[in-house]
Amino acid sequence: MDECERSADGEIDSVGYSSGGKSAVGISPASVLRVTAYPLLLLAVVLVGASALVLRWDPAIVSPLFLVGTLVYLAILEQLIPYDRTWHPGKEEWRWYGIYFLLTMAGSGLAQLLVTAAVGWIASDGQTHHLWAEIPGALLAGSLVSYLVHRLGHTSALLWRLHGVHHVPQKVNVANNGVNHVLDIVLAQSLVQLTLALAGFSRSAVLVTGLFVVAQGYFVHANIDVRIGRLNHLLASPEQHRLHHSTDLSEAGHYGSDLSCWDHLFGSFTWRPGREPAAVGLHDPASFPGTGEILAGLLHPWRRRPGPGPGTD
Repeated sequence: MDECERSADGEIDSVGYSSGGKSAVGISPASVLRVTAYPLLLLAVVLVGASALVLRWDPAIVSPLFLVGTLVYLAILEQLIPYDRTWHPGKEEWRWYGIYFLLTMAGSGLAQLLVTAAVGWIASDGQTHHLWAEIPGALLAGSLVSYLVHRLGHTSALLWRLHGVHHVPQKVNVANNGVNHVLDIVLAQSLVQLTLALAGFSRSAVLVTGLFVVAQGYFVHANIDVRIGRLNHLLASPEQHRLHHSTDLSEAGHYGSDLSCWDHLFGSFTWRPGREPAAVGLHDPASFPGTGEILAGLLHPWRRRPGPGPGTD
């Protein structure tokens, strides 16, 4: 990166240099951002979640506004501390990604409608347990279902026809996190929300958990030079998710986008300090239409001869 160098073990070198050509020990603004960017995002989750509970904010308003704020925050960070400047979207890509983002939001809304129709509300009004016990429970339950569905999306030839659309771009950034087949979103989010509803978690617990999941989901997909060190063994990170998008299938694990405990438990944790993918995208690029071929991508699952799956674990 421009402002610092990577050490052999993948950590950030915090030694800065003065503009007069004389070296000086210091900390550059970029290095401060690399350290504080993620804690600030987690702090925002806590503050917004707590405020929503205390002030009884409407989740239907809080969640979309928090999503927009997260997108703006990470998009700014991508300009200030990019992992790879060549991964910034071009004008054409912004147009494609915008359409896919709208389809993803539509899929999310449809998933909630389906769950609501099946079991009433997504969660109960009252709390059956203490909120601070419910939140970790809801996070673990939702995270496990999300992990399993995501992993099946890679190992099932049928589901890969849907999920593979997300892996077509040869770069990883906040904007193309929304590149998904709409049915992939409906399936994944319906199963997660149905699990939380049937388990009886309260709306308050679901709201706070949802804020964290949104923040994590876009954080791990951000094109930012941020490393979280040992926290990688607990939480998902951009370091891990770039490996997930690797064209080298031997390192493309990391199916969790919020917690990394399931990757450890089920043997799909491949990250180590300094490990980076040589390239991201599809192992077989010809097996799916290009990102700009949106209609073809949406119709791809029903092609007579769909592309092969990503391989087995």
